Amino acid sequence: MSDFKPFPTRILISDLCDYLECYLPEAQIREIYHTYLFGAEAHEGQQRKSGEPYIYHPIAVARILAEMRMDHKCIMAALLHDVLEDTDYSKEQLAEAFDEEIAELVDGVSKLARIDFKSRADAQAASLQKMLLAMAKDIRVILIKLADRLHNMRTLSVMPPAKSRRISKETLEIYAPIAQRLGMQNLHEELEDLSFAHYWPWRYRILKQAVEQAQKTRAKRFAKVEAAIAQRLQEVGMEGKIRVIRRNLYSIYREMRASAGKQRKAERKRNFSEIMDTLSLRIIVSGRGACYRALGCTHDAYLPVAGKFQDHIAIPKSNGHQFLYTELFGSTQVQAIRVQLCTESMERVLRFGIASHWMDQSRGISRAPPMIRDWIQTLLELQRNSENYKEFYEHIKREFLPDEIYVFTPKGEIRTLPKGATVLDFAYAIHSDVGNHCVAARVDRIMQPLQTPLHNGQTVEIISAPGAIPSAAWLSFVVTGKARAAIRAYLKNLKRREAEELGRRLLQNALKQYGQTLDDLPEESLQAYLRLTRLPDLAKLLVEIGMGNRLPALVAARLILGAEASVQLQTDESTQTSQLTIQGTEGITVRYPQCCLPIPGDPIIGLFYPGQGILVHRQNCKNLGEFQQENRLALRWAHCSEATFSTAIRVEIQDRSGALAEIARNITEADSNIESVRSYDKDGTNLALDFQISVRDRDHLARILRRLRKLPFVLRIQRKQN
Repeated sequence: MSDFKPFPTRILISDLCDYLECYLPEAQIREIYHTYLFGAEAHEGQQRKSGEPYIYHPIAVARILAEMRMDHKCIMAALLHDVLEDTDYSKEQLAEAFDEEIAELVDGVSKLARIDFKSRADAQAASLQKMLLAMAKDIRVILIKLADRLHNMRTLSVMPPAKSRRISKETLEIYAPIAQRLGMQNLHEELEDLSFAHYWPWRYRILKQAVEQAQKTRAKRFAKVEAAIAQRLQEVGMEGKIRVIRRNLYSIYREMRASAGKQRKAERKRNFSEIMDTLSLRIIVSGRGACYRALGCTHDAYLPVAGKFQDHIAIPKSNGHQFLYTELFGSTQVQAIRVQLCTESMERVLRFGIASHWMDQSRGISRAPPMIRDWIQTLLELQRNSENYKEFYEHIKREFLPDEIYVFTPKGEIRTLPKGATVLDFAYAIHSDVGNHCVAARVDRIMQPLQTPLHNGQTVEIISAPGAIPSAAWLSFVVTGKARAAIRAYLKNLKRREAEELGRRLLQNALKQYGQTLDDLPEESLQAYLRLTRLPDLAKLLVEIGMGNRLPALVAARLILGAEASVQLQTDESTQTSQLTIQGTEGITVRYPQCCLPIPGDPIIGLFYPGQGILVHRQNCKNLGEFQQENRLALRWAHCSEATFSTAIRVEIQDRSGALAEIARNITEADSNIESVRSYDKDGTNLALDFQISVRDRDHLARILRRLRKLPFVLRIQRKQN
């Protein structure tokens, strides 16, 4: 639990330099001092909300990083981290004054100018995206940002309550989970507790008092357990340190809220003492093998709780943490005692996470734990597949789900997924192409569908098919941001390809009236039109036409006749004399609305619907009156089509046993498929059944209707109208 000691309001540069002497050479400390002078001059005259000179904030951020033993260039970048954002200096000037590496670090932390965005949320999401992309190149970017956020949270009390709550919420949703994912437990817990204190101040104070009282009660009991384990280790000749670990307040509060939710679903109530399990033991020994021997001593001293042992040395957590975990039955208390066993180096990783690796690695993430490298690559993939900043921000929040499961590939490789993840999430965790073509999976050698939730320790073998493609329905059950982003990106690209093909057909059809084709158009005319409409290329123009954002007749007129002809053409009926042929296989850019459900053989007309493409209506559809003439397109069915189409029929029958089954059998035997059925009681003795069925054309529908009319209990049958 974070103890919230009074934070020094002013950390002087002399204090920072004195601290740095414990691990940096004198020449590098002189560089840091020179950087301080540059930053102090750049921020001259600027003050924080507290009234103190602004330079004290960068010094405090640098001190936080110094406590993690970060290198001297990271400390220098921390002293300069607000220069680009709050002063007139440019990135190029920083690179000239220092070097390119420091300039890149400062630029990665700096926010984007909010003037470029419509809202604060867009600016926030864009700045987060920029920072995470910079983090992929140099992990120190995120460490500087986290240190910056920590000092801001430590001094948040000077902010107005509304702003304080907004910043606290953002910290809980984004920055604390990032720190957790990078394994930085100390920083993560302090960010959570500071956010908790500012977002729910009364709840924080009440819970803090209750926890302190509970810890006083349990401290003596823990001392006995600690002494017993220490004695057992000494008896077998093992040296080890035992520390009492206090849980942070926000994790206790979060567990209390989760418990309250479960109580509403189940009658079982948890005692307050169960929730207030605030203390645990951490046993630190000399090596990996010693961890397992110490575990035996611990279980020899106290009985372990069945099913609670976890080996995170063999299978590290996704944030790189390694330890053995067990729970013990204490002799003088009902509640189990949580115990972690680790080495000195593992304990440093537990406290400082990715920062603890810094002294052993070069610039970048090349030697970061594999799971953290995979996570950063996932962030890059989310950025590529996100349509806008807001969508990226939502994906990022999904990626920070705290509960995890560990699932194995057939080769024994580990994949970490959020709790509740499905077979399809696992497929996308392997690779986007694997997810896109996934059709099923063997989970522990048993065939399972894509929506099957996975559990800890399962082995999953993905079954794919080259012809399989993602469905929009998948978005209803996938959990991970990576899977959602990849599915949306595929569907977006599929829609674009279909829209481009449809737009090409529509424009070719419109150009026929002038005896022209796309290939005949002079390149100068096409480029002039693209410049006028600010479209990058012909492909984008075709997509715009296919999506209904531009009318093909007007585009063709502008391309052939020039600007003066396009206005005249809007009322020229001759523009609709050429009909577009509909196959029924055009994809999601050509749709068939539920109001009239047209099928081949029906007289049809198309409506351009901006952003959605063409909606195909029957010519007698009542909804056509809502649209202007220039939005209409003459259509005709292809002579042969392999597609099937939905249509609706109403069957009125005598209410008798087995009637519905007999109708369904006849529809199926007529080579059709029932998509839905609804029944209505007409007068107590007769029923009306509304079927939506799939047919190839009007002839196929007519054969089905004739077959159903022969049934003795059928009173009336008709195709449903609008």
